Amino acid sequence: MTLAFWRLWIRPNFKSIRFSPAWIMNTDTHSELEKKLNYNFISKALLEEALRHSSFVNEQVHSNLRDNERFEFLGDAVLNLVVGHILMQQFPDLKEGDLSRMRANLVNESQLAKIARSIALGEYLQLGKGEIQTDGREKNSILANSFEALIAAVYLDGGFKAAFEIIETNILPVIDPMHPEIGHQDYKSTLQEFVQDKQGKMPDYRVFREEGPDHDKTFWVALNVFDTETRGSGKSKKMAEQAAARKALEILKKKSQ
Repeated sequence: MTLAFWRLWIRPNFKSIRFSPAWIMNTDTHSELEKKLNYNFISKALLEEALRHSSFVNEQVHSNLRDNERFEFLGDAVLNLVVGHILMQQFPDLKEGDLSRMRANLVNESQLAKIARSIALGEYLQLGKGEIQTDGREKNSILANSFEALIAAVYLDGGFKAAFEIIETNILPVIDPMHPEIGHQDYKSTLQEFVQDKQGKMPDYRVFREEGPDHDKTFWVALNVFDTETRGSGKSKKMAEQAAARKALEILKKKSQ
């Protein structure tokens, strides 16, 4: 055989090989997440942008990709509006201050990350190598921000009604009036009012212990007020502070009787 023949024979047929850029998501990935959301995107590009973390974009040197941070901004606004609307419907007799506290405890990093985990959102995120190596798919901050971005993508793709339905589906099960963190009773505020009436020193809260991984921490808080110390625990600092404040109120009210 001639040398020319060998060169032709071993030459790869590049036309038959398709290279998929790293930023193009598999259509199966789209459908899996859409099924969990019970929503089909008209524009898959919006979904892809919502799932694209800045750490991933920074590694794509020769691309014009945008990360999901702008979507986070919009999603936060949509979430606050929808959750506020839901709370107004669920609790028609609550005052503005109570509604604001309940919304703040529903639309926070810890709670949004929990909702994101319920749909395994971390599995679908496009992250940079550094974030993948440091277990970024389980970080509360990344999950919460990505859920906000996802809500923005739904809003831009299907409008307010579509976004409302997804938020309602995921938020309603979380609303428990008996839960100390989002219920009618705000023990920290009540304790502060009690102390002010007695002209005492403001309550001092201190985290003295943390246990568990970042995505599932338990906090212990010590509270000092009127020479009384109580302790509380919870899955967030606010929840632990509420538990400590509740115990302090019970003790102080008994002393004042």
